[in-house]
Formats: sequence, C-alpha cells, structure tokens
Amino acid sequence: MQSASNILTSSNKFHINLGLSRTLEALNKLGNPHKDVQFIHVAGTNGKGSTCAILNEILCTHFKNTNVNIGLFTSPHLFSYCERIKVNNKNISQQDLDKYVNLAASSNSELTEFEILTVAMFLYFRDKNVKYAVLEVGLGGRFDSTNVIENPLCSIITTVDFDHTQRLGTKISDIAYQKAGIIKKNCPVVIGIDNPAYQTVSECARSVGSPLFSPSFGVDISFDLNKNYATIHGERLEFSLLGKFQAKNLKLAIECLRHLPFSVSIDEIKTALKNVKWPFRLEYHPEKNLLIDGAHNPSGVYELRKFLDEYFPNVKKAFVFGCLNNKDYSKMLSKLVTDEDELYFYEFNYPNALKFELLPPDIKQKAVKIENPFEIIDNKDKFKIVCGSLYMLGELFNPR
Repeated sequence: MQSASNILTSSNKFHINLGLSRTLEALNKLGNPHKDVQFIHVAGTNGKGSTCAILNEILCTHFKNTNVNIGLFTSPHLFSYCERIKVNNKNISQQDLDKYVNLAASSNSELTEFEILTVAMFLYFRDKNVKYAVLEVGLGGRFDSTNVIENPLCSIITTVDFDHTQRLGTKISDIAYQKAGIIKKNCPVVIGIDNPAYQTVSECARSVGSPLFSPSFGVDISFDLNKNYATIHGERLEFSLLGKFQAKNLKLAIECLRHLPFSVSIDEIKTALKNVKWPFRLEYHPEKNLLIDGAHNPSGVYELRKFLDEYFPNVKKAFVFGCLNNKDYSKMLSKLVTDEDELYFYEFNYPNALKFELLPPDIKQKAVKIENPFEIIDNKDKFKIVCGSLYMLGELFNPR
C-alpha cells in the first residue's frame, strides 16, 4: 500500500481539473458513501474555513456524550493531510488516511489530488457513522468535487471577492455564479445581505426554488489584547477567533443553526465559541510580539490591515511575507504595507511560490529578501506579522 502523501503529490495527481464526473464515477463504484451523511455545504472566497470551524465546534459541543458523530472536511492543510478530515474534532489517523486514499485512488485513475481526498473523506465518514458533517468547498463550488452531494441541510455562501479569477471569472457576478452552484433545489441557503454576491446568489436560489436567508441580527466583536468577545442579541460571549470580520462568519453560522433539524442552546453556543480553534487566522502571541495570519488575497489582507490599524495603531510593523505566484500580490502588498513598515520577503519551498524577482519595482525597492525568516520572527523587539500564504505558514511553523 502506497502512502497517502506519495499518491496525492504525484505529478499526475497534483493539479486542478474542475468537474464532477470523475468523482461521481468513483463514488458509484464505492457504493455512493456520500449519500449516507447529511451535510452543511460552505462556499465563498473568504471566511469559509472560519465558518466551518465555528459550526463544527457548535455541533461537536451539542452532540457531545451522544452517539451522533460529526465530520469536518476543510482545505488546505497546514502541516499534514490528516488535518483535512476530522470526526468529532479528531484528525483522521495516518494509517486510515493511507487506507482510504488508496481505496479512492484505485476507484478511478483519473482523479486529481483534491478529488481523491474528497472520495476518501466520504468513505471515512460513512465507515465512522458520521451523521452530520460540515463540508468546505475546495475551489469555486459549481464544479468542485464536493458538489456531488445532493440535499444539504443548508448551503452557506461566505464573502465573495476576487480570487482564482483565471478559473472562476473576472467579475464578481461570474465568481458568485460559480459559488452559488452548491445551491440545491428546496434546500435553505444562508448569505449575508452585504455580500457582493448577494444578488447573483439570490437569483440562483430563486431559479431552483431554494429559500434564501440572511442574518437579521447584529454581532459586535471586541478585543482587548487579552480576550476576545462576541456580543450577540445583547449577550457578551467569549470568542476565541480574533478580528471584527469574524462577525460576518459568526452570523452565518448562527443563522444556519436555525435551519437544522435540531435545536442548539445558548449555553452550547457559549461553550463552543470559547473553544473554537482555527489556526493562523489572526493568531496573536503577545509573549513573542508576533501575529500570524493566513490572509492570502486582497480582501483578506484588507481585513488584516484594518485589525492592525485598530489595535496596533502606533506600533511599527515588520511584515514577513510570501505568497503564491497566481495571487494578486501587487494589490495585496499595496493594501498591507505602509511607508513606515518593514517588509521582509521570503521565497518558501512550494512549487508555485512567488519569486522575489517578480515583485513590482516599487515594492522590490522596499522589500528585503531573506533566506531565514526566523532572524526576524525571533526578534522580540520587533512587532512581526507573518502572512501571505497558508502554505508558507505551514512550512515555517510545522511543530515536527
């Protein structure tokens, strides 16, 4: 039996080829395990992972000490493929990952990396008797392999912005149309009314007879550098995820709960919000004078900059930055770095990592190329922000 990593990273698997036919063929050969689980399906440009993490924590809290198992499927991973598939908040074991990836890969030789993982996840969830699962779209939605599910309990569209434009389109309406492909007939859809994709998603929902819901309540996020709070319906709850932008994700998650076939108590929500974890999203380490964030597109970087300006307004900032070469890095850096900040550029070890030579001349003039980022990260006299790519963060902060 081959290792999962060897299969998934082989040259004939490690690419993107959108479409559902290969995944459907594989699942059909394997007994259609995706039909044995009830899913909450989440698409969008920014906030998918946080929304999934919040919902997963709430469901795990609600069903704790019962025989109901909860699944979570997210991407990308930080340190190991095992992070992408969880049951009851526990990563799939390496042994099981190897087993299910081999089963998936053998079902259809044309499956890509993400399609193999998707099929493996469905098999694993079925065998672990998962009843409810939170499912994050990999890319887009309409032709993403997760979209083989048929009747989700709820479809959620988080904030839509420009990303993967070469595959999804160069207009918000085009991108929104791809995200809205996860909407299924007569299944509830949740989207914020302030989402740039709202009109397109609304039209797509109406065309298939799906009810559309938007959170009508407010959420206020406050942070005092010691604890973070979310105020919902006038009640102040401790919330472990930083950033005011998390209010949008939290509202979507809370609204989704209203359309599930069971009721969650406020005490369960309170416990879940205190405990939810989503690594490298505004992860602040005051003892190291360090902030780590997975912002990897212009809108994510914009939210990061807003957070820094609000809570660290008079502190000189040193950015350690690296990203993929298919990102709008010029726009990202123009939003992120001011004339008063320091910029250290790192070419991390990944096939599509951006090279220093490709930086625009004005940014290149300001940036300092570094071979060892920890010369900056370990300097406690500087306030460091490490950002630009989850792949880079996974390389730098791998605990092994």
